[in-house]
Amino acid sequence: MYRDLRKELIIDYKHRCLRGQSAMTRLILMFLFILGFLTGKPLLLLGEKPEIVSVKKIWDQAPHNAFTDLIRFQRKWFCIFREADFHGTRPTKAVMPEGKEGRNGEVRVIVSENGENWKSVALLREKGVDLRDPKLSVMADGRLMLLAGGIINDPKKKEQWGYLTRSPRVAFSKDGINWTPTQRVLAEDHWLWRATWYQGKGYALSKMGETPNPRRGFLYWTTDGLNWQWLTEFKVKGVSETTLRVMPNGEMLALIRPRYLGRSLPPYKKWIFNEIDHSIGGPNFIRITDGSLWAASRLQGKTVLSRMTTDSFDPVLTLPSGGGDTSYPGMVWHDQLLWISYYSSHEGQSSIYLAQIRFVS
Repeated sequence: MYRDLRKELIIDYKHRCLRGQSAMTRLILMFLFILGFLTGKPLLLLGEKPEIVSVKKIWDQAPHNAFTDLIRFQRKWFCIFREADFHGTRPTKAVMPEGKEGRNGEVRVIVSENGENWKSVALLREKGVDLRDPKLSVMADGRLMLLAGGIINDPKKKEQWGYLTRSPRVAFSKDGINWTPTQRVLAEDHWLWRATWYQGKGYALSKMGETPNPRRGFLYWTTDGLNWQWLTEFKVKGVSETTLRVMPNGEMLALIRPRYLGRSLPPYKKWIFNEIDHSIGGPNFIRITDGSLWAASRLQGKTVLSRMTTDSFDPVLTLPSGGGDTSYPGMVWHDQLLWISYYSSHEGQSSIYLAQIRFVS
């Protein structure tokens, strides 16, 4: 693992730092690069900015395709998302008069060798359950874990979404193609969102409670994806969808809907939170090999890429998106490109897109 990481860092360093620079400049950049890698602090090279290389629609087979995640596993690309008739099982009033129910959400898994040609390899469903917001992660034992929300709706409820109850669902795969049946974890009302693995443990934040009830956020950890242990509570107003990442120095960062950044050192019980100036939805972020942090989320009705630090959030690039229904990106750094899956309804039907982003001076 360390040999592969060193190789990737050297390639990235040559690509970004060495070409056309003086000896003194190369020395300074090398120092900043190593410092950023060792400390986990993003030290951007001056002048770098993201630029779209390509954006391609990769799936639109269901009436509503949404809530993506993306991972590179066993030298293949895997993209997952929810297929359904509507954003929820009940359509919004803008789409259709309230009262008609759509089918429950199912999780589609598609695979590609090169990111260009995609095919379906799995469809996960659970009778009577709306599966939502599927997320992928690689467990400590090398298997893929799928984490999703499992919603049971009540058609008689007058509220727009009609939730009756919910709890997280997990499924596992050794190859990304053959999956175990979904299993329920934790108690009712929990919704574990995205898991990140570090030193044999998977961490995820569960949001509890729905509007108009106050939400609460609880941090859990697991070693097997089935048994989750409580760690601490995130005490921020309106806490919701949260992505966690661990930096090389062991510090854990959190990007939290609607508008917070969090940071904590092991054992991750005490957190510092900063409020940002933007209201975001479907948040995700990634650390690339120069030490910089990049976030993708919904911002003012579009999917936007933002430069991020431990206490700042700066939107810099808007992806082709809109239509009032978009975001929930997956993010992977591969071959000197940032690959982002997301969904959008800017072309009418809510569909799945894949973008490639490069960074230029």
